[in-house]
Amino acid sequence: MNIVIIDYGSGNLRSAANAFERAALELGLTSKISVTSSPEDVASADRIVLPGVGAFADCKAGLEAVPDLVDALTDVVITKARPFLGICVGMQLMADKGHEHVETSGFGWISGAVTALSPSQDAGPGGAGPRIPHMGWNRLNMNHAHPVLDGLGEDPFFYFVHSYHLACENEQQLHATVNYGQAVTAAVGRDNMFGTQFHPEKSQSLGLKLITNFLQWSP
Repeated sequence: MNIVIIDYGSGNLRSAANAFERAALELGLTSKISVTSSPEDVASADRIVLPGVGAFADCKAGLEAVPDLVDALTDVVITKARPFLGICVGMQLMADKGHEHVETSGFGWISGAVTALSPSQDAGPGGAGPRIPHMGWNRLNMNHAHPVLDGLGEDPFFYFVHSYHLACENEQQLHATVNYGQAVTAAVGRDNMFGTQFHPEKSQSLGLKLITNFLQWSP
């Protein structure tokens, strides 16, 4: 299995690679895990992972700065229908557009826009409201079953770091949320695509379980 983690200058690439290497080893898979910005490597991938940290517009610009990379990603995900996992801003880029500082077009794979978190101001102690950015561990609320979310138990906590989320317009594409003074999108997906706002590579054993599920997923 050829697993490609896309390097476009944003994301916890070493941390992600270590998590995928461990998951593949525990599954007994003979896998090549590449951290690369090569369009040729992306085009030949069996599974694609798109991490992302920072602002939506900056991450989109980083992808577009690598010649032919967006075209290769679109071809392998949309035309070839290989399994895709977006993480944090990598998930947000699946949206129609982002509104972080400036309006920026996304991939248009998931219906909706990336908007600022606006939690209720009376949700915290003393009415102060939850802090932004949303940083720390939160429990997932499952909306729809999905193979990538199988076997996570009754109380699955994952690690988040973000100030924006994907306001999903199609309820069928919204697989999990968390409560943070508002319903915050935690996982989205359709067809061969899945995305998490949280960081599975930083979420200990449950994060490793999710990555294992992704490696075994046959959409």
